[in-house]
Amino acid sequence: MCGIVGYVGPKNAVPFLLDALSRLEYRGYDSAGVAAIDDSGRLVGSKAEGKLARLSERLQNDSHVAGRIGLGHTRWATHGRPSDANAHPHLDCSGRIAVVHNGIIENYATLRAGLIERGHHFASETDTEVLAHLIEQHYDGDLAGAVRRTLREVVGAYALGVMSSESPDRLVFARNGASPLVIGFGEGEMFVASDTPAILPYTRKEIVLEEGEMAVVGSDGVVITDYEGNRVDRKVSLVTWDASSAEKGGFKHFMLKEIFEQPNVIKETLAGRIDDALDVRLENELQGLDDRLASIGKIAITGCGTAFYAGMVGMYLLRSLVRLPVEMELASEFRYGDPVIDASALTIAMSQSGETADTVEAVRVARSAGSAVLGVCNKLGSHLTRVVDATLFTRSGPEIGVAATKTYVAQVTAMTLFALYLARLRKTAPLERIREIAEGTRLLPAAVDAVLNASNDIRKVAKKIRKAHSALFIGRYINYPTALEGALKLKEIAYLHAEGYAAGEMKHGPIALLDASVPVIGVVTHGRVRDKMLSNLMESRAREAPVIVVANHGDDEAAAVADHVFWVPRVDELLAPIVNVIPLQLLAYHIADLDGKDVDQPRNLAKTVTVE
Repeated sequence: MCGIVGYVGPKNAVPFLLDALSRLEYRGYDSAGVAAIDDSGRLVGSKAEGKLARLSERLQNDSHVAGRIGLGHTRWATHGRPSDANAHPHLDCSGRIAVVHNGIIENYATLRAGLIERGHHFASETDTEVLAHLIEQHYDGDLAGAVRRTLREVVGAYALGVMSSESPDRLVFARNGASPLVIGFGEGEMFVASDTPAILPYTRKEIVLEEGEMAVVGSDGVVITDYEGNRVDRKVSLVTWDASSAEKGGFKHFMLKEIFEQPNVIKETLAGRIDDALDVRLENELQGLDDRLASIGKIAITGCGTAFYAGMVGMYLLRSLVRLPVEMELASEFRYGDPVIDASALTIAMSQSGETADTVEAVRVARSAGSAVLGVCNKLGSHLTRVVDATLFTRSGPEIGVAATKTYVAQVTAMTLFALYLARLRKTAPLERIREIAEGTRLLPAAVDAVLNASNDIRKVAKKIRKAHSALFIGRYINYPTALEGALKLKEIAYLHAEGYAAGEMKHGPIALLDASVPVIGVVTHGRVRDKMLSNLMESRAREAPVIVVANHGDDEAAAVADHVFWVPRVDELLAPIVNVIPLQLLAYHIADLDGKDVDQPRNLAKTVTVE
C-alpha cells in the first residue's frame, strides 16, 4: 500500500526520494510528497494529489526544496479523501516536525480530540497528522524519545518515519504490525524504504526492521532499539537478486514480463525439493512443525485474493492425496468466523508479501487456538515468516505488477510439493502415484512455455471480446479455482465485470445472464470432470453466449463446442491448474492493454494490503 522512503547523507536527498518512490509505484497510491531539511535548517517540502509526475513538476518549479536529509511518501487513502492536504508528509503546529506513515492509527479520533482541546490545529483529515502533533507535544530535545513516548499512546499497525529541523542529521523510524521497512547501507549515506526495489540501485546491504523496533538513522549508520530503548543487534543481509529483476526487461509492462517469467519461477520453486528418487524433500524447511504433521486431524487454509485461490487448489490437492478434512476461510473473515481449530489442526497461511494484515491476524487467531501454522510466502524476513512455525518459500522473486501472476503459480507449485510431502509422510497415497505426480512437475516449465508461445493468438481473441460488458469463467473440481482466478485478473486490470463459478452452479442462477454479449470461458482439460464441463458449455452455447475453452491439444470435442480455443499441453490432472491459468492471465492482460488500462497499477488497488 503506502510507500515510505528516507535518505541521509552528503547528497541532495530529493532526487533519491523521487526515484525511490517511483520504484514503489507498484504498491498503489493516490498522492505523494517529500520533505527535506535545507542548509539553513528549515523544514521544506512539497506534496501533490495524483501521480508522481505532478509532484516532480511542482518540485522543478520549487527548487528550494532540497537538503541532505529527507523523507518521501506515496499515500493510499484510508482516512480522508485523496488531496494535496491529506498527502504526506504531515507537520506539527510549529512546522519543525514531519511524519510519514503507513497503516492505521485506530485511536486517532480520541487522540485528535484531546490535542484540539490543548490548542492544536489540524490541516488534514488523516489519522497520521495526530502523530506529528503528539511528537511535538512530547519533544524535549530528544526526537527518538519523543517518538517512543508518542507510540505508547498509539493503538494500531504502522510503519512511520519522522524528521525534525531540530535534529537535522537523524531520521527516526518505527514499525508495529504488518507494514514493512528496510534500511539500506551505503558509503557515508543511508537509505530507507518500504520495500527492497526502492533502494536496490543504491545498495545491496540491508536490514529489515522488525515489529516493535525503532531505528535512528544517520549518515554514519543506524541504531536499532525496542520501544523501551533497549539496543537490538541485527546483522546486515545481502540482497541476492539482481537490479534487472525490478526492471521491465524489454516487455511493455511488468505484468507481462512476470507472466513470461513463470517457467523459470516453477523451476526455482521446485529446485532442490525433489530428489533423484522422485521423493519430495521438505524436512529441513518444515523443522518447526516437527512431528505435528504426522498427527494433525484437519487443515485450515487462509489467505486473501489470489493467494486464497492458490490455497483452494491446495485444498483439492490435500484432500485427494492426504485424505484429511480441509477447509478454506478468507483471511479477512477468519477471526470473525469462529474457526473450529485447536492443537490437532494445521493452519496454512498464504501470502505473497508476508505482510498482508488480515493474513497475519488470522495466524494470531490460529496460534492462540493451539494450531500449528505453516506460512507459504515469497518474502524472506517478512512479518508472516516470523509468526509461523515454518515457512515454505515460493522463490518467485520480486513481483512489481499489482495483479499477481507468477506468485500465484509459485504458490500452487509450493502447495503441490507440500501435498506430495505430507502424503508420503502419512502414507495416504500409493508411493507410485506420489512419484508419478512429482515426475510430472518436471514437465511444467516446458508446458507453460508452450502456452506463452500462443500469446499473440490469445491477443486476437481478446480483440473480439474486449467490448463485452460481463464475462463468466467456469470450471470444476481442481480447476474451479482456476476459473475464480481468471475472473479476478479480468476484474483487476481490465475493469471488466467477471465472475468465476463452479460450472454445475450455472443452472442455479447465472445462466440467466447469458446472451450473445456475455462470453463464457471454460476450463475443459483432461480429467474426471471433463465430460460434465462439455455439457455445461453446450448449455452456454445454446443461450448464444460466445464460448472460449481452455483445452488440451487435439481435443476435437472441446473445439466443437467453442468459438475459440486456448490450447494447452496435457499434464497430470492435479498439476493442470498451473498450466491452465496461463492463457487466462494473458487474456486479461491483452484486454486491459488493448483498452489502454494502467496494467501494472490498476486503479484503487495496492500490491500489499497492510491494513484491515
